[in-house]
Amino acid sequence: MRCCGLVLISVGAGSFASLAVSAAAAAAETEASPAAGPPASKIGRSFDPATAPFIPIPEIDIAPNSGLTLGVIPTVLRTNARNEIETIIAPDIIHSEYFGWGSRARVFSYPSDDTQWSVVAGLKQHVEREFDATYATGQTRRDRYTWSVEAIYDRSGTSRFFGIGNDTLQSSETSYVNNQSRLEATIGRNFTRAWQLSYLLRLRAVDVLSSALPSLPSTGTVYPDLVGVGAEHELQQRLTLIYDTRDSTTVARDGARYALYGGFVSRDLGSSVTYNYIGADARRYWPLSADVAVALHAALRYMPSAGEAPFWALSSLGGDRSVLAERAPLRAYGEDRFIDRNMFASGIELRRRVAAMDAFTTRISIELAPFFDVGKVFSSTGESLLSELHHSAGLGIRAIASPYIVGYVDIGYGHEGTAVFSGLNYPF
Repeated sequence: MRCCGLVLISVGAGSFASLAVSAAAAAAETEASPAAGPPASKIGRSFDPATAPFIPIPEIDIAPNSGLTLGVIPTVLRTNARNEIETIIAPDIIHSEYFGWGSRARVFSYPSDDTQWSVVAGLKQHVEREFDATYATGQTRRDRYTWSVEAIYDRSGTSRFFGIGNDTLQSSETSYVNNQSRLEATIGRNFTRAWQLSYLLRLRAVDVLSSALPSLPSTGTVYPDLVGVGAEHELQQRLTLIYDTRDSTTVARDGARYALYGGFVSRDLGSSVTYNYIGADARRYWPLSADVAVALHAALRYMPSAGEAPFWALSSLGGDRSVLAERAPLRAYGEDRFIDRNMFASGIELRRRVAAMDAFTTRISIELAPFFDVGKVFSSTGESLLSELHHSAGLGIRAIASPYIVGYVDIGYGHEGTAVFSGLNYPF
């Protein structure tokens, strides 16, 4: 982990965590300053939170796998009559330690509590390209159906592979370019506001290419017989039964979401690989007071048939995100740090709001969240879930623009050192 102090000073400027945190900091500074007359120049008005046409946010991104990225995000926020953010427009200009200069365009739209859409596109001088378009509606489950569609193209040059198993060594680190295209649709039948049965259909093509990082060996060279190296494609189907009583899909402070799922990929249906999986995911939220809540997460994933599964489809532990039916967070390690057939993970956070202020026409709350994550991957279904657990402990710094936006910086520590993550939305 590098430049931790710089990340702390900027409070996560590098992703949309910085968007809310920087806004809050500017507002706090404005409130603390003596009353003054209007800015004397256009330049002054451009940096006044009350009159600025955009928020010039410095960008500092330093997740464990991605190296140091610096840039600036001229961000525009649009709010509705209730001072809730409806649209975020956030292009940037960046410089990556590994891949040179680049730029991204981002639009996030929240037209209602029931519907959201976003488009993100970008490229760098070398290797990396990205495009992600998402549309989702029926999120509150008030109507009979909930559905979403997503199209992704992502060429990432920082993916890592350490081997398969719970005891892989840091010294075994390899790298590869993950060239991936994905189109998926999900439709859910809402029996009540709480009960839903959803079906996911995903078309995915993955091409694992040679490393673009000269400091690391290529995964395909070190592990030439690894299933998944090279080009593969799949048609994945999944059924998920969900019981959801959360008071918010984004900023939950009370209630629970429990999910049971099962999915499969088969050569008989046109895929180049075959595997299946089942699992469960639980999230529970308890409000202790108006400003304090406890959040608990647990995940269990088994792969009854995984002998022909590509390594990138195995159960994964690491990083800062919980992805249903795929991976669980372990916030002292990079994404996919540990992979194997099966996975168990759990985490707990104490989310305490410590400040609130009006900034950039909306209401911003600042939250501190000490957290603790544990987890393991394993190959045998009979293995104890509580032995040989990896762990991480740390502190999350969040900025919340209710009801839709959570920007975060999470700093975790484990036996391989410290990791810093930033991004949008809670980890679970």
